[in-house]
Amino acid sequence: MSEHLPLWISVVFVLVLIFELGWFYKVHGRNWKIILFLSVWTVLHSALAYVGFYEDTSMPPRFALMFVPFILITIYAMLPRQLDAAIAVRDLKLSAFLHTIRIPIELMLFQLFVHGLIPELMTFEGRNFDILAGITAPIVGALYYYDKISDQALRLWNCIALGLVLFILINALLSAELPFQQFAFDQPNKAVMQFPAVLLPAIIVPLVIYNHLVDIVALTRRIRSKK
Repeated sequence: MSEHLPLWISVVFVLVLIFELGWFYKVHGRNWKIILFLSVWTVLHSALAYVGFYEDTSMPPRFALMFVPFILITIYAMLPRQLDAAIAVRDLKLSAFLHTIRIPIELMLFQLFVHGLIPELMTFEGRNFDILAGITAPIVGALYYYDKISDQALRLWNCIALGLVLFILINALLSAELPFQQFAFDQPNKAVMQFPAVLLPAIIVPLVIYNHLVDIVALTRRIRSKK
């Protein structure tokens, strides 16, 4: 954790994560085992970041430990058997509301930029348009909840929002102080190596991506079943 970072920023990050886990629990069939695993995962990476473990940028980069395991877990979760089980208990009526967390996340990213911990390109003043997904999430969620938009419309929104988060994720990785850095050499992405911003690549963003992927598949199945 940066010594110059106000405590309230850390508090907001933690509150956002708590909301995300709570809503994910509600949407994902109220599976407490998954939430327990995610909670342990959060504590582990927070502790490692707090003691400076990820600030070692030598090869192979320790930073990869944040997201590579989650990529493998996501691939496993998207296999037919696991995916069928997830869709069977999923509440599509509530799922879109989870992405409202992207509003406070984008505001916190701007604060990290102000404190010199990430480049401007990672904020809504730069290349990060992900706040649009956060702003539209409660609107789209409410419209779908009250059957005012179709499955096709919700699927399209999920595809666009997924593209937005993947775009900024790639830019964030290429801005970090790693051997493959391509952008922002004057003010690189240092925050994700530290607590609380480590929560973004370690758990918040992977859950957002997974939520989009499952919803896209679930909606596609619903659309096909109606034909």
